Amino acid sequence: MLKRWLANSSLLPGAPGAHRIATTLDTWRPLAQDVAASGGQLLALWAERHAGATVLAAFLCDDKLLVADLALAEHETDYPGLEEIFPCATRMQRAAADLSGVHARASDTRPWLRHAAWPAEYLPLAPRAGDWLPTTTPPADHYAFVRVSGDGVHEIPVGPVHAGIIEPGHFRFSIVGEKVLKLEERLGYVHKGIERLLAQTPLTDGHRLAARVSGDSAVAYSWAYCQAVEGIASTVAPPRAVWLRALALESERIANHLGDLGALGNDAGFAFGLAQFSRLKELWLRALGATLGQRYLLDFVVPGGVARDASRDGLEALAASAQSIAAEAALVRAIYDEHSGVRDRFVDAGTLKPDLAKRLGVIGLAGRASGRDHDLRVDLPCAPYAELGVQKQMRTEGDVAARVTVRFDELTESVRLVTAIVARLPSGERRAEVGPAPAGALGIGLVEGWRGPVMVALRAGSRDLVERCHCHDPSWQNWPALEHAIIGNIVPDFPLINKSFNLSYSGHDL
Repeated sequence: MLKRWLANSSLLPGAPGAHRIATTLDTWRPLAQDVAASGGQLLALWAERHAGATVLAAFLCDDKLLVADLALAEHETDYPGLEEIFPCATRMQRAAADLSGVHARASDTRPWLRHAAWPAEYLPLAPRAGDWLPTTTPPADHYAFVRVSGDGVHEIPVGPVHAGIIEPGHFRFSIVGEKVLKLEERLGYVHKGIERLLAQTPLTDGHRLAARVSGDSAVAYSWAYCQAVEGIASTVAPPRAVWLRALALESERIANHLGDLGALGNDAGFAFGLAQFSRLKELWLRALGATLGQRYLLDFVVPGGVARDASRDGLEALAASAQSIAAEAALVRAIYDEHSGVRDRFVDAGTLKPDLAKRLGVIGLAGRASGRDHDLRVDLPCAPYAELGVQKQMRTEGDVAARVTVRFDELTESVRLVTAIVARLPSGERRAEVGPAPAGALGIGLVEGWRGPVMVALRAGSRDLVERCHCHDPSWQNWPALEHAIIGNIVPDFPLINKSFNLSYSGHDL
């Protein structure tokens, strides 16, 4: 069924395998239904406002990314919702309504990002939104949480301000005793206005903002942004640059897994794990700073290539550091596996069964721990991943233990990839000059970040400025899954289960 849609699509510049197809009000939902029937999934949904309104959806379909656009008639701002086909569409549709004023005909139309932080009539991503700003702060809005009633049912509100130095999010637990019957999240408290800031930014400067969408995924976002820019500007990054990008991406994956493995040990009451993995992460960040010039690689990937090169001695030292860290991590892993207290906290906690993970469209690391066999480095690889033979790491149990195991296995695989990249890194230039981009051109960047697929949809404006840029984090798909994973668990296990997903608040809120 999907073949007939692909036959009528055209290639999109940027990510390998990206296609585009125009739809109408009559074909928008049938396309989505055929994608779902063929095993594909919704990756992102967003809106654009120019003279009229356009809704766009990106679908992952085996070795293709299919971007469907639905141009609405003049003065029309509503369209058929997709949440019955892809439940993860709900929050994306609500965000598009808050930011662009384009509304899905759906069952849940509550505001998602606005939080009464700006008047309802102000649309940050609508035409001429920058010509005026709200002068008064609207009163706090009443958010209609879904209530659970019955004998002995209580609510526990947590956040948005938390005891630790973490980003804000509100979690509303409905409980009986300590057992969780329902969790409802409310996010969107860290709205930075990045998509608004990107509009009218020079195309060759936007990578800096993209890298700061979610700081722990800086390489993934900046690479995806540059991939889109290079596609619409017909620029090819030199081979050495793309291999250095892969080195940076795997280095980012290693750093995040080391941090999470320590935090998960700590949440299980095993401070030894936190101490050891914090030490290993610090060693890795120091090695990155010495070799690539930054501990966190916020400004390493740039349009046309990379910002700086690395010496052969520095690269070999980085590979040696990775191998040493992997050996030590393996020793701590054995302790985790043998420690009865840790195992009691990890096993069967926060279970997300494969069938539910599939229905919810869970992606990335969390998906692979619940039997979702998807990794863009294998399924839709950009250079140089097709040459590296990436091995997918997957479990089917779907609990905290499975998500910990996937992290350990991916850490080992990323160390192997870093070693292989250093050994095979081609010589040559590190950066190519980026040519002009035709106004109105749409480019797509798609990279497998450490959490999962990171996508950037970029439309060029006049004078080589950004007209519209939408950045999509895998947390959009996975936050709703956390609400299901906690059901039946006790409240004190929530921090552990939450950390096992470790989703981004910031990347979810643009």
